[in-house]
Amino acid sequence: QVQLVESGGGLVQAGDSLRLSCAASGRTFSNYAMGWFRQAPGKEREFVAAISWNGGSTYYADSVKGRFTISRDNYKNTVDLQMNNLKPEDTAVYYCAAHASPRAFGGSVYDGRRYGYWGQGTQVTVSS
Repeated sequence: QVQLVESGGGLVQAGDSLRLSCAASGRTFSNYAMGWFRQAPGKEREFVAAISWNGGSTYYADSVKGRFTISRDNYKNTVDLQMNNLKPEDTAVYYCAAHASPRAFGGSVYDGRRYGYWGQGTQVTVSS
């Protein structure tokens, strides 16, 4: 069983920054791609960012490219999402997820259905 616990959400103003963190336990963390997804009220869950198993490749949604940075520490079993220049449209519950397949990369990291484990989510609210 894999446990993912997010932290770092909160209420900020437009233009501010937040750093989300996800702590993983329960399996060999370093073998799996990790992703961040978000879901706003009344909207479907959407991909935000992902990072390959070794940190060598990162992937971003167009809406966050240049503002958000995903990183991982395979010694600490953590994956972080640094969010800068936040906008009201970034308001959502943010979820950390672990890919179901070892060493996945490329197109599959964008698809939430390819992730096998999810955290409970952390709320990010950006006021204008």
